[in-house]
Formats: sequence, structure tokens, C-alpha cells
Amino acid sequence: MEAHLYPDFPFGPPSPTSVPSAYWVGPRHLAGDDGRLYDAVADTLAGLGWTSLAIVRGCQEPDEAPEDRQVLRSTVLHISPDSLRWAQWVLPDEPFHLGNLPIAWQVSARTDLSSPLAQWSAYFTPEVPGEVLADFLAALDARDQPALPLGGPELALDAVTARGWLRDVDQPGTGAVDPTFASHIRLGEVPPLIQDADPRGLVVEADEAVLAGWQAWAEPVLSAGYLWAASFGPSVPHDLVAAFADSLSSSTPVLRRVLPESTRDRLLCAPAS
Repeated sequence: MEAHLYPDFPFGPPSPTSVPSAYWVGPRHLAGDDGRLYDAVADTLAGLGWTSLAIVRGCQEPDEAPEDRQVLRSTVLHISPDSLRWAQWVLPDEPFHLGNLPIAWQVSARTDLSSPLAQWSAYFTPEVPGEVLADFLAALDARDQPALPLGGPELALDAVTARGWLRDVDQPGTGAVDPTFASHIRLGEVPPLIQDADPRGLVVEADEAVLAGWQAWAEPVLSAGYLWAASFGPSVPHDLVAAFADSLSSSTPVLRRVLPESTRDRLLCAPAS
């Protein structure tokens, strides 16, 4: 059973000088995004040399000054130097949902510059740890061909089971769960609206196998809602999912000032100096 390393420290506003304002926290798959998922990812992409573009939608009345324009929605698009991969912060832009959670980041890649369409896309809700998404994007950036398949499904499962996660009892070849049974990763049918260039995902006959993609999620309390969710289109290379899974299951603690309400009692915490 997990317990706080320092149970005497409350997690409310750090009014007493003895209460630290930041903590080293684990496990990271339950640590949330610290309320700064955009900043964590944007800083990573800037360090990789990606260009950011603001996409603003609004309305302006005739003869209205530009500064008085009403901005309805605003998103940010980050593009890699070779323009083969991009990441869009879509949370302000009324995204669709995964597990009743809004999409925060959509990451996509294409095979070459001749096609404007993505070969695959991956989607991440708020509370996905920023470190995990950053590691996924670093692995994507390091690839010469971001849409080229590499390896099989065992890459992702091997990544988490090497860190103590357990194979799914019913489907050991397609799923795994952390030892507390709170977080899951599974290869199976993708949710609606997940974009992918494989045409087999558009129409599936009754006697045909469903095109499978990776899903990951944290459900700290069964049937009480998800902390976060992630969905990878069927064409996302397995080695990139493995990079996400490896970081997700890492035992290295992460720095947090804001802890998720649903998992704070399940986290190991130590004050950050």
C-alpha cells in the first residue's frame, strides 16, 4: 500500500513557512500535469527548434478598431523544421472528448511534403503528465521518417512490463496495467473521430477485424471518471507509443506544485528543496 513519505505536510496553500510549495512526486502516471501542460510541451518543442504559430478566430464589426475585435477561439500550432510533424494545442478550440475529457494536444505526422494530410494523429487530454508527452515528442522529433512503421506491439508492452506493470490477464498480448490497477495501456478499437490515413479505418464490414490503435488512460477509482486519457491512431508507429509508455511507467519522480484531487492520497511525495 502506498503512503505519503511526509504525511504531516498538507497540500493546501503553503501559508506556513515550513510547508514546501513544491514536491517530488511519484508514480508519474498519477501525478497529473501540474496545471501547465501547454507550457511543458511548448518549452520542449521550442528546444527542439519547432516553430509556433498562433491561430486566432474572432469577429470584427465594420469600422471597429483591431484591438476591439472579439476573439472567439485561439489555438497554437507547433511545426517541426522539416514540416513533416506538428503539434496543436486545441483545448481553447472546442475539441472533442476522450473519456469525457477534452483533448488538449493533437500530434500528427505525414510521410512527405506533397500531401497536406496527416498519416497519423495522437490525442492527449489534460492531466497527461507533461514529461510523458515531452518524451513522446522528443522521440517523434528524432525520427527521420515520422510515419514509417517500426517494430510491433510488443515494444509498448515490453516498455511498461519492464518497469513492473502487469500484463492484462484476459489479453496479455494487447494490454497492461500498473500494479495499483489505476492506469492502463491497451491495443484495440479506436474511439470515434480519431484521424488516420489508413483507409481500412473508415469502413469496417461486419466480418472484418477492427483496425487497432493504442489507448492509454488513468482511472484512479473505478467508474468514478478518468484522470487523463490518450489515443493513438492505428498508423502511429509502435516505437513511438513505446516511448510514451516507457516515460509513463518511469519510476523517476516529477516536480509538482499542483496535485490532482483524485490521486493525491495515492502519491508518494517528498518536499522539493
